[in-house]
Amino acid sequence: MALLHISLHPPSPLSFQRSSTTFPSLIFSRHSSAKLHQRSIKLAAAALPSESAIADFWRWLRERGALTQPPPPVRPAVVPEGLGLVAERDMLRNEVVVEVPKKLWINTNTVAASEIGPVTLGLKPWVAIALFLLREKAMGAASLWRPYLDILPPETDSPIFWSEKELSQMRGTQLLNTTFGVKEYVQNEFTKVEDEVILPNKHLFQKTINSADFLWAFGILRSRAFSRLRGDKLVLIPLADLINHNSSITSEDTCWEIKGKGLFSRELIFSLRTPASVNTGEQIYIQYDLQKSNAELALDYGFIESNNKSRELYTMTLEISESDPFYGDKLDIAESNGLGETAYFDIVLDLPLPPLMLPYLRLVALGGTDAFLLESLFRNSVWGHLELPVSRANEEMICRVIQDSCTSALSYYQTTVEEDEKLMERGGLDPRSEIAIGIRSGEKKVLLQIEQVFRARESELDTLEYYQERRLKDLGLSGEQGEIIFWESK
Repeated sequence: MALLHISLHPPSPLSFQRSSTTFPSLIFSRHSSAKLHQRSIKLAAAALPSESAIADFWRWLRERGALTQPPPPVRPAVVPEGLGLVAERDMLRNEVVVEVPKKLWINTNTVAASEIGPVTLGLKPWVAIALFLLREKAMGAASLWRPYLDILPPETDSPIFWSEKELSQMRGTQLLNTTFGVKEYVQNEFTKVEDEVILPNKHLFQKTINSADFLWAFGILRSRAFSRLRGDKLVLIPLADLINHNSSITSEDTCWEIKGKGLFSRELIFSLRTPASVNTGEQIYIQYDLQKSNAELALDYGFIESNNKSRELYTMTLEISESDPFYGDKLDIAESNGLGETAYFDIVLDLPLPPLMLPYLRLVALGGTDAFLLESLFRNSVWGHLELPVSRANEEMICRVIQDSCTSALSYYQTTVEEDEKLMERGGLDPRSEIAIGIRSGEKKVLLQIEQVFRARESELDTLEYYQERRLKDLGLSGEQGEIIFWESK
């Protein structure tokens, strides 16, 4: 029987390339979970932009052609999340909130047209835009973008900005490991760009840019870019990016679009519309991303949805070890079915296991007398066999090892689910503590669910039908009760 081993390791940064580190046969890794109904970038009073800064920003927008006549039906205002867009009049669903012309967008074209454009060629889009933001910010009043930069927050509630004490509340979570991975990624990018761009071009970067500045720019880009405007399409849309998130909005694709305007529709504008009707004085909200887990919401925006079970998940990472004597055969089978040497499965609270997870588990654990299924004779049909229990030994190994791994993972947390729930009920928590408690509570709930699923499966091992029994039935050599039928010659 093949050795089935599960261990814990930090997942790679969310939305970045997966780690290529080699781990043992089965790797059980972690991911995310669990408050808030709006986008929760809650800032201290001292961190909020002043009324004069907001007024300067509004004036700047008007001077740059973003505020056409009649005036837009919204205004920027201080709200619980920091800044937001508040309705100046009653608005119906799908009404235009703001329209921002392309000349006010900040993207790679903006960077390319700037003084630092020539030295940013070939950089990742976010790195180039980050350098642009930092240089313009260092220029102060001399920057054409100063009014916009002045209203940006000094940080968000994303864990990348937390203190060591605040991070300690997430001990044992996947999000803690992911946060460290993201900060390491940003630091590595900064070291590279500092050596290759900043230091060789001191005449362009006259004020020192350090790694903390670079992390700030990264956090701003992650928190303010619209979900479909990332990667190579990364862009900041001043004014529109003040819109906050509300979990009650269930549509994300119909509230904004990029369209043509003007003569022959040659001028591109970003048009933001109301996804729901609002009354005068109410804040206008959108849905940021329905697909993100709570860990991703926390990492990108600095909030979670504690009452949304679909955002609470834990990622299981499984791997075919290179030391497995059947490594080549197993890898070939996995790749033939759309998987690979490493596979990631997001387990969502109160939902069934991902359909490909059990077949992959059985494949990784396959060995001993079951190894005949790896022979070329079965190559075209083996995955179908793996979708059902292969043997009692194979199924038992999966059940026991995963239960042990869940127990091990749960031991890393400092509190129980019940203790977390009491802390939340007691109230009076700061936003970052609410995030930490929600994340660790959600992860533990999913781990307990996984543990229960495989405990229940283990209790049913004697009632399951395995490959050999199915094969005998197909050949007509097994009765309805599983008894073997013999024919004697007369």
